[in-house]
Amino acid sequence: MTEPAICRSIAALRDTLKPARMADERIAMVPTMGALHEGHLSLVRRARQEADRVVVSIFVNPTQFAPTEDFDAYPRTEERDVELLRTLGVEAVFAPSVGEMYPAGFATGVSVGGPSVGLESDFRPHFFNGVAVVVTKLLLAALPDVAVFGEKDYQQLCVVRRMALDLNLPTRIVGAETVREADGLAMSSRNVYLSPDERRTAALIQTVLTEAATAIGDGGDAGAILAAGRERLAAAGFRVDYLELRDADTLAAVTAGTASRRLLVAAWLGRTRLIDNIAV
Repeated sequence: MTEPAICRSIAALRDTLKPARMADERIAMVPTMGALHEGHLSLVRRARQEADRVVVSIFVNPTQFAPTEDFDAYPRTEERDVELLRTLGVEAVFAPSVGEMYPAGFATGVSVGGPSVGLESDFRPHFFNGVAVVVTKLLLAALPDVAVFGEKDYQQLCVVRRMALDLNLPTRIVGAETVREADGLAMSSRNVYLSPDERRTAALIQTVLTEAATAIGDGGDAGAILAAGRERLAAAGFRVDYLELRDADTLAAVTAGTASRRLLVAAWLGRTRLIDNIAV
């Protein structure tokens, strides 16, 4: 098995990737915040299909957390994560410190619009600018040919695609299908926060999404179907931030001319915020 190079600095990462680049090998990157599960590993496998060399970043990014959110409590399991990546033959792990990514005096931001407007940003207005900064820095650090992001964070995927296009970043952004538990719940590092009772209830999110997508696809009234879905989740104990139907490419409001559509949901169950989405 390949022993991944553990790179703590941008300079070390570039030195590690330099031989592959000189050999004209394709490089794929999978940005993560660690606490890896099968969903992340599926992204790594997809990256391997896309390139000769794979680098995975592990960095819990402070700029995408509000002061009231779970930055300090976010699970950090680097030793286990590296062992999982070793079994998949990952060539490099980029695990920088906060100081490496945001050195003293750091004063630059990336402001995003378009698909970042609404949904998540209505509840986490800081989030996408924080994501945009760290993803830009990661892609410039590694300069991969391809970067793989999960469709579970669908709005994030749309934002990153738009940003890479607008900023002429030399990386193709690939979206990989959401990996689910046996009962349909989307895999997430935050699922560990759920109590046993909450975990059993959590699968209702996928049920509501699937049934709503089928009903809307059959020509039902989207407004009424979504309202019923929100009520069903609330009755089960969820606090719903949103359950919305959007243009799958732009995340703009759906119109008569919309070619493809996406249902997106965010809801709290106890202290855990769950997100998911499904094509319509």
